[in-house]
Amino acid sequence: MNDSITFAFFLIFFGASVLATLALFTRQSMLVAYIVLGLIVGPYGLKLIPASQTIQEISNVGIMFLLFLLGLHLQPKSLIKMLHGAMAVTLVSSVVFAAVGISVFKLFGFNWEDSVIIGVSMMFSSTIIGLKLLPTTVLHHQHIGRVVVSVLLLQDVIAIVVLLVLNLWKPGTGNFDIWMVVKTLIAVPILILVAYYAEKFVLHRLFRKFDRIKEYVFLVPIGWCLAFSEVAGTFGLSQEIGAFIAGVALASSPISQYIAENLKPLRDFFLIVFFFTVGAGFNFRLLPGVLLPVLVLAGLMIILKPVVYRFLHRNIDENKSTAWEIGMRLGQASEFSLLVGFLAFSSTLITQKAYISIEAVSIITFIVSSYVVVMKYPSPIAFNSKLRRD
Repeated sequence: MNDSITFAFFLIFFGASVLATLALFTRQSMLVAYIVLGLIVGPYGLKLIPASQTIQEISNVGIMFLLFLLGLHLQPKSLIKMLHGAMAVTLVSSVVFAAVGISVFKLFGFNWEDSVIIGVSMMFSSTIIGLKLLPTTVLHHQHIGRVVVSVLLLQDVIAIVVLLVLNLWKPGTGNFDIWMVVKTLIAVPILILVAYYAEKFVLHRLFRKFDRIKEYVFLVPIGWCLAFSEVAGTFGLSQEIGAFIAGVALASSPISQYIAENLKPLRDFFLIVFFFTVGAGFNFRLLPGVLLPVLVLAGLMIILKPVVYRFLHRNIDENKSTAWEIGMRLGQASEFSLLVGFLAFSSTLITQKAYISIEAVSIITFIVSSYVVVMKYPSPIAFNSKLRRD
């Protein structure tokens, strides 16, 4: 076992490139490869990389950039348009999936906190898998893409609210930390106002003056994201919330989409490390103790998610085949499921068995859902060449 950070990054990125190649040959999402790599070389596998605080902190930066870029896509006008068609579908489906998750794990004897967090983590579908497997060159799929993205973005907003609530929950008491609630009610509006006016009177003018200098447009949003993450931390909020607010503040900028495209490689770098650490932290020795509830919930999610989304979209006048395809494309857990579980476990809100259960259900649904989509529907990595679309 080598403790150097250089060796760790060598294993992560060389190993990820090898397993990602295998994943593409088998038509899998690459994030599954990153998680599997963590399982293999991490502290519960071959122990080539020990549990490392440095790598964990680097992966947390990836989460911040993910939420920052999600905020960049949440332009207020676009979000209002999406609310009309997707709000009812997103809210009803979220309640159904949460209720199923809570019920399954309560029936298997888990405590309420574990069951609720597991249930909440099941509300979301994967933005990464949904977008990676979605062709956009055909008009029919441009429509499906708009519907899928609308649901996913609204789920992202719900996920932010969940992360905020987790930040306020007092472990072991079943109650909110009242002082934290008061601080949050004061801090969040202040952060939003500061972000809005700073973007309007400072960043907007700077970008207008120097927007032709690509390095500057790349540099400033990174500093802006990390600055708000640190400010949020000083207010007692999670750094992820600060990054999200920073992204939303920039969303109305004329060059917000250009910024988002520029920062994607940096985000992907950190997210590879994040998904690696998810796999590395997966103690599969505990899996036998939760295997039955995990298999039951994973099976229910794989079956129920497409069925529920199909039913709800049929009720807003989507045709039968379109509604069914939307359901299939949203038929898995999410990277937000992993993030909710990770933050809850890090805050000692849930037990390790509950966290392992969230990871296991998420990984199973990632794999099965990806296979179903690439076998049955058009996608960039479809098995059938006739279904392969960019």
